[in-house]
Amino acid sequence: MTMMTPPPLDQQEDEEMLVPHSDVVEGPQPMEVAQGEAAAADVENPTVEEPPAMKFTWLIPGFTRINFRKHYSDVFVAGGFKWRVLIFPKGNNVDQLAMYLDVADAASLPYGWCRYAHFGLTVVNQINNRYSVRKETQHQFNARESDWGFTSFMPLGELNDPTRGYLVNDTVLIEAEVAVRKVLDYWAYDSKKETGFVGLKNQGATCYMNSLLETLYHIPYFRKAVYHMPTTETDAPTASIPLALQSLFYKLQYNDTSVATKELTKSFGWDTYDSFMQHDVQELNRVLCEKLEDKMKGTVVEGTIQKLFEGHQMNYIECINVDYKSTRKESFYDLQLDVKGCKDVYASFDKYVEVERLEGDNKYHAEGHDLQDAKKGVLFIDFPPVLQLQLKRFEYDFMRDAMVKINDRYEFPLQLDLDRENGKYLSPDADKSIRNLYTLHSVLVHSGGVNGGHYYAYIRPTLSDQWYKFDDERVTKEDVNRALEEQYGGEEELPHNNPGFNNPPFKFTKYSNAYMLVYIRESDKDKIICNVDENDVAKHLRVRLKKEQEEKEDKRKYKAQAHLFTTIKVARDEDISEQIGKNIHFDLVDHEKVKSFRIEKQTPFLLFKEEVAKEFGVPVQLQRFWFWAKRQNSTYRPNRPLLPHEELQMVVGHLREASNKANNAELFLFLEIERGLDGRPIPPPDKSLEDILLFFKLYDPENGVLRYVGRLMVKNSSKPLDILGELIQMAGFAPDEEIELFEEIKFEPRVMCEHLDKEQSFRLSQIEDGDIICYQKALAIQENECLYPDVPSFLEYVQNREVVRFRTLEKPKDDEFTMELSKLYTYDDVVDRLAEKIGLDDSSKIRLTPHNCYSQQPKPQPIKYRGVDNLSDMLAHYNQTSDILYYEVLDIPLPELQGLKTLKVAYHHDTKDEVIIHTIRLPKQSTIGDVVNELKTKVELSHQDAELRLLEVYSHKIYKIFSSTERIENINDHYWNLRAEEIPEEEKNIGPSDRLIHVYHFTKEAGQNQTHVLNFGDPFVLVIREGETLEEIKTRIQKKLHVPDEEFAKWKFAFFSMGRPDYLQDTDVVYNRFQRRDVYGAWEQYLGLEHVDNGPKRSYHVRLAISVYVSL
Repeated sequence: MTMMTPPPLDQQEDEEMLVPHSDVVEGPQPMEVAQGEAAAADVENPTVEEPPAMKFTWLIPGFTRINFRKHYSDVFVAGGFKWRVLIFPKGNNVDQLAMYLDVADAASLPYGWCRYAHFGLTVVNQINNRYSVRKETQHQFNARESDWGFTSFMPLGELNDPTRGYLVNDTVLIEAEVAVRKVLDYWAYDSKKETGFVGLKNQGATCYMNSLLETLYHIPYFRKAVYHMPTTETDAPTASIPLALQSLFYKLQYNDTSVATKELTKSFGWDTYDSFMQHDVQELNRVLCEKLEDKMKGTVVEGTIQKLFEGHQMNYIECINVDYKSTRKESFYDLQLDVKGCKDVYASFDKYVEVERLEGDNKYHAEGHDLQDAKKGVLFIDFPPVLQLQLKRFEYDFMRDAMVKINDRYEFPLQLDLDRENGKYLSPDADKSIRNLYTLHSVLVHSGGVNGGHYYAYIRPTLSDQWYKFDDERVTKEDVNRALEEQYGGEEELPHNNPGFNNPPFKFTKYSNAYMLVYIRESDKDKIICNVDENDVAKHLRVRLKKEQEEKEDKRKYKAQAHLFTTIKVARDEDISEQIGKNIHFDLVDHEKVKSFRIEKQTPFLLFKEEVAKEFGVPVQLQRFWFWAKRQNSTYRPNRPLLPHEELQMVVGHLREASNKANNAELFLFLEIERGLDGRPIPPPDKSLEDILLFFKLYDPENGVLRYVGRLMVKNSSKPLDILGELIQMAGFAPDEEIELFEEIKFEPRVMCEHLDKEQSFRLSQIEDGDIICYQKALAIQENECLYPDVPSFLEYVQNREVVRFRTLEKPKDDEFTMELSKLYTYDDVVDRLAEKIGLDDSSKIRLTPHNCYSQQPKPQPIKYRGVDNLSDMLAHYNQTSDILYYEVLDIPLPELQGLKTLKVAYHHDTKDEVIIHTIRLPKQSTIGDVVNELKTKVELSHQDAELRLLEVYSHKIYKIFSSTERIENINDHYWNLRAEEIPEEEKNIGPSDRLIHVYHFTKEAGQNQTHVLNFGDPFVLVIREGETLEEIKTRIQKKLHVPDEEFAKWKFAFFSMGRPDYLQDTDVVYNRFQRRDVYGAWEQYLGLEHVDNGPKRSYHVRLAISVYVSL
């Protein structure tokens, strides 16, 4: 069954495509792309007349019996084009329903076709339409990407669960809404030219921040204050929030293109990952204002944040029958207003100041008057000039045990009168001479669902009738209808295609709605909407930013002209001498550190040589250039000299292409310069086919130093013996000095450096142009007198050396010292060197722990004795390599300790707040009973016959009570806390029908996107008896926990099952709620005590005195 219905004409240009309301939010993807690889683009709806959107309904009976991997809908027409919906009923390689919009006639369309569409896909909840799963996006379809949508639309488990409402009578209902748009060049749009404003670049998921920053920027008084914050030219924007914000605001005011926010987010301390996480907007606003407020102290703009945003309210409790009233003044920077159950802002304010009656069981304890009936409420002392209203669009749904977005219609006026009805919102102390009439300045919008979405803002910077939409990089002019009515939320009604049929109208939810409003008081607007110009910006900032802009423009020009130029990097003997032994040891030179020339490709090479002559002072006729070549063994050496005709006839661009087919970006050359006895350049010697150019390095084993000493042109028929005299002279040795020669062959993946036979010709030794020969004095000293006696051992060391930072486990953030070690060192080598460093006689008492590169903490498990082969294994962490090792010195050798089990047990005394943590070592075959017996000899018991038990605790919950016969070998106290306590007398005499339940403290914390149940304090177990009411159990709990009556009266009690609270009344029989007998494993069922976490905290002390071990 299919239906197609167009929306009303005034809906055709509705808000742009939304990020979906769903439990799993991710970017739209083509069928062939794996989850997470595709990126969604936020594209503004063009404000031109467009074809109407069409809604298509697809009823799929027998859904669970579909055996095809792919399943297509009927073809439908939208915008004059043929479409169909494609689903993967069993998932597209994931356990999620996959759903896409497909171009139905893609195979028959002409070459080069494309079409652009905004579309939404929905799996309808047939029980409650509010829970329908909807996702929206946009895409430019073409022959390569003829389908687009979501690989993970919704979990198959939810879809196929008949109780969820998506599958009813084995039927699934899917809707597709498609709006075809003209294919416009999005990137050609110029925000500055069209509106006079520029936007902010999105770093990944920073649209929520961008909308807030644009709003703050367009409060000129705030912008002026930011400019006047003292900063210096030596400050770094990435380390200074004021400077980063000044820079951002200046660029927004004077740039012609969109502005990046990376400097600002780095000044927040965020890394790249944080920029891809959506944070709470209200929290960001508060933290940013608090930071600026702190930085403004002691400056000319001190107090600006308070002057703009701070208001005050009075919380009061007033007794009805006695003369007693309690008041408390509080300040606020923003107000959170209820959306649920409120039709508009005024209704929210009415609810905000609504009087609550404290009577019956909820009477107020008035000082000196005991419990009294009272009225409780809030009134406003004063409102700020800039009023920020946070709309509570996200709430916790106890039925679904999840956060939901409230998309209800919620109206807000252009003018807000908070003096209405004779000042009903104001306290008696309020200054009635101030007129609290406000004008709407900006509307921050959220499009999408509870788990994600897109943020943008509608702002009128000067409070004129012209509104602007700030959507990341894109700024557009909008009318008041877009900024107000279309952001109210609620539902839209689609008219019938066939008015004659008496069917109910179809409604759909609008997922784009306002979540924050900013109003400016009429009496303050001239002061707040003030003029801000360059005179308000510090001179050093103007200079810095103009220089940045010039550099950016230079880079742009450089990049634009890059195709016309070639970069030539010229290496000389001087570069090799400077680098070998310092920056590098292998090969000859790092080309990133040699002189670069940027030359037009069409420049004759002879003209380039003239540039070289000017730079190095070497006449053109005395220069000889060599090409470099990358060899098969990954070394990079001079390969051959340029031929005369190449120098005379070729241009630079052709030479680059001829030199290296694999890398055409740059041209690498070696400049051979011969020098006479006086050091001046002389003509290079002629080179025949028999001549080879060799490079020489000299090694000093006594000092462990390798350096470059020069090069020679030799005959390949000659022998190393023939040039010994020249090598000795180059090294400065005595004429009769014996030397050893080695050929440096390669260094990746391992070093290869072989002895060179002095009696064998270079040809027979396979020596060629560009080869490197290392030499040293003949080994006249004992090898053990030098750490690295010859060239091969030294190069092996250089290739594998690693500077390791050692830290103690007690101070895991601080480097204790560093040591240079070899990656090839064995476990014994490392601990022996470490023991020598710290002055320890027995290296077996050292235990090492590797570093976690992701958490920047020690790994939970230490390295076992000889548990790794070498240092490189110790430093490896998945695909990363660390340079940090943690160490500790044990009181017994590690091999002996590994035969023992070490447990850290926290002993909780019944009547004392102090907790002693005992470290116990026992043979691994020991039992819990052995641990308890040892603890009894060390802890203070309430009486001689007291019995102890051991519990496993994590996140303030009890997960296990150990039996005395259980072996300790498999207990993991790295993740779980072990707690020892006395067994209460009531548990020793537990009756056959009594039950032992878990009791945990908890509180609830609500954020923008979710509400958490937070457990805290010490959990415990409690005996409950058949027929016992909550009131009776409360009495025992209060006595056990020693809670005062006044405090205990505020506590609430709830039965928890699978994380969901069910609040109890005093008359409820608690026993009947706990049906499971396996109480020790039933931690998902517990009695929750809801109250504020203001109890005294236990103090923890570590006691390491207990150490029982047996040598195995």
